[in-house]
Amino acid sequence: MTRSKNTEKIFFTFYGTFIDTPEFGVIRIRHNTAIGVCMNSTESADKYGTIKFIIENCIDPYSATLEFDSTLTENNIKIIKSSDPRKTCFYFPGFIDTHIHASQYPNCGIIGDNSTLLDWLNTYTFPTEAALKHLPYASQVYYKVVSNTLRNGTTTASYFTTIDLDATKMMAKICSKLGQRAMIGKVCMDQNSPEYYIETCQESVDSLLKLINYINDELCDPLVKPIVTPRFAPSCSSDLMTEISKIAQKQSLHIQTHLSENFNEIKWVKELFPNCENYTDVYRQNGLLSRKTVLAHSIHLSNKEIDIIKQTHSGISHCPISNTTLTSGECPVKQMYLYGLDKIGLGTDVSAGYSCSILESARAAYSVSRHLSIKQNDPICKLTIKECLFLATMGGAKVLDMDQLIGSFEVGKKFDCQEIDLQSPQSTIDFFDWQVLGNSTVAKKEPQLDVQLGEFDTNEILSKWFFNGDDRNVVNVWVNGKKTSTV
Repeated sequence: MTRSKNTEKIFFTFYGTFIDTPEFGVIRIRHNTAIGVCMNSTESADKYGTIKFIIENCIDPYSATLEFDSTLTENNIKIIKSSDPRKTCFYFPGFIDTHIHASQYPNCGIIGDNSTLLDWLNTYTFPTEAALKHLPYASQVYYKVVSNTLRNGTTTASYFTTIDLDATKMMAKICSKLGQRAMIGKVCMDQNSPEYYIETCQESVDSLLKLINYINDELCDPLVKPIVTPRFAPSCSSDLMTEISKIAQKQSLHIQTHLSENFNEIKWVKELFPNCENYTDVYRQNGLLSRKTVLAHSIHLSNKEIDIIKQTHSGISHCPISNTTLTSGECPVKQMYLYGLDKIGLGTDVSAGYSCSILESARAAYSVSRHLSIKQNDPICKLTIKECLFLATMGGAKVLDMDQLIGSFEVGKKFDCQEIDLQSPQSTIDFFDWQVLGNSTVAKKEPQLDVQLGEFDTNEILSKWFFNGDDRNVVNVWVNGKKTSTV
């Protein structure tokens, strides 16, 4: 049913506790806060879904909205309050997955006991990707992966698909239909690939241009963008990398690829590109490094390579789950950050990453950093909860060169948000009365106790979510201010 203009809700005001990570290692908690979002469909795309005001310690969100804009009326204001007033409910920025292979989703959890990167690609990955040329298969897979990432609170994702143009177009349409902010990458690969799954340099360039034109001129969804996607250096000739880098530069497009994931891969790259100083230099010489470049893994980098990445303002997608399952290595995220490489986010790297949950990846990042600390006998390696949650949100936004648009709750940014309820009906997280209700009478009734049990503060609640939460605690998801239907 089409609403008449005078009853259309053109302004949403969200009310409750908002938690975000505006800086690395900083948690910002704002209680009783009202955030106003412009939802006027007649506004331009840059204004629609944008945060217009943030008022902390707000008593009445409706009055606060009218104070912001007195021309608004009751008919076009919608107040959205947290599902439950308890302190175990809060709003958190949508997660940002900076590296995920949508086409590999059917293989989640299929690794092989002794698999490493290169044999895993040949055994599991290439056959599955090639099969998605069959559009009914592609439709099933892509719908599932977008739905499940949204259910896990991922509002933005940078996707690899396959070399097939039509299937990649379908992925873009599905992201648009389900309302996810997404970057869609048709994989480019013209060498060192199976005979049944390879393209020529010209075919790769032509299909990339067709995808860009389709997304920009036919799909026309501001949430969905193309991203130039050379798979990784071994599967791309210098001619291909150079040609697609020209396209990226001319049209100011994002670029995504893999870097320094596995020692055998690094050795192979050195053999294939003897005139390049190192793996990172291959991409630099072929014009693929820019402030819009996402380099997945980047585990075994030299200081020279880190300097190149810093100089070109490229970003790193840390994929701790797949790095562990394929025995690729432990990325020294904290050390790189302290060295000055501050554009680092998280990627699920489905399907070598067995979960499409960025929260699961954040936990894995936390654990991997502690293993590094043990191995190197150096506490500086350890990531904190706050730092891991930054990587999952603002870190990812910086990697995608979108930190002025998403990643935290700020006036002028888009409202990409997940509502978390740690006591939702399906939640497996247990709380006790004295932990969340300020009820210390339990201790008082037990005279033999020498301690009084205290209520958890918000940081402790957040820790509970970080280590124990999952998709069952995600009760609502909004992208660009619009509620998605998959949660």
